[in-house]
Amino acid sequence: MVDTMARLRAFLRRTTRLRGTSPRPAAGPSAGPAAGVPAGDEVLLDVPDDRLAPALVAAAHGAHGPASALLAGTRAQERWEHRDRYAARLAAFARSRPEWLRAWHAAAPEDPDGRLVTVRLAVDRCWESPDRVELLRQIAPMVTEAAENSGRDPVPWRVALDSARGRHAGHAEFERLWAEAVRRCPHHYGCHVAALEYLAAASPGAHRECLDFAETAARDAPEGSALRALPLRAAFRCLTEGGAGAVARARLDTAADLALALSAAQPAADPWPAELRNLLVYVLVRLERWPDALEQLRLAGPYATSFPWDREADDPLGRFLQVRDGVHAAVAGKVPAGVCAGRGSHAGPGAH
Repeated sequence: MVDTMARLRAFLRRTTRLRGTSPRPAAGPSAGPAAGVPAGDEVLLDVPDDRLAPALVAAAHGAHGPASALLAGTRAQERWEHRDRYAARLAAFARSRPEWLRAWHAAAPEDPDGRLVTVRLAVDRCWESPDRVELLRQIAPMVTEAAENSGRDPVPWRVALDSARGRHAGHAEFERLWAEAVRRCPHHYGCHVAALEYLAAASPGAHRECLDFAETAARDAPEGSALRALPLRAAFRCLTEGGAGAVARARLDTAADLALALSAAQPAADPWPAELRNLLVYVLVRLERWPDALEQLRLAGPYATSFPWDREADDPLGRFLQVRDGVHAAVAGKVPAGVCAGRGSHAGPGAH
């Protein structure tokens, strides 16, 4: 297995600092439902799975017990991908409804699960501020302490990686955090996404190098690992930041094919793989692989996700429906209008 620390260090040594911008055209209105998939009024945005949903309902009523039990279970079972996503979703909910999280922290300030959500929320809030860099520097000791006291859990280190990127930490510090993260879980998707975003921010325009990093990580990952979708994430960056010309088309197709295989192994019309399938649709549309895109829409069923559609429209659900209609038109032999437009990728701290 290729050493992940050496992989990151090698990337940082050979990337160049390029600068560029991406156009941001506005998305048009949806043309109507596509055949073979749910009608537009049946499509739901960011639906939680059947484990997370009860925790969110309880939190809405001020109770933190179900959220505590959910995250404690992911920690005990070492289901780190679920833990990462659930913590991010709970933190997002707490942005507008923080009472339950405050009560949780007051009742059990040393609870590693409550502390994870609290730290994730703090980092997310800093990202929303124009003073993000300074604010993230101020909370850096809290973020680091939570990670250092997390035992085998890699997720607080993923939060620390996001925080380091937001405050423009140097390569040496990021390497240290990365080493701690992959020592706990060498194939954690969220930590690799954080590293990919850091590398892309450190060297804008280094699309081939980012794809190198993602492809190597995917090759090292076991069959069925979410990390097999990391090249798709790198391809997404290439396609939305003007890097498609710098990367061979075959590499973008291979990234999509890896993710297609991962999607095929997941249940249809299920909230858990919905983000993977939404991202796949986005990339397949940009590659004009219309039948494959339509199949992913069928597998996604009624589940749309904010990412990636919120990267190019203020109404992600409306944009999803517009693209869906365009895919159906393309498969039917018509020219889809406004489907391939994009306005760039600017992922926030917890974006998967």
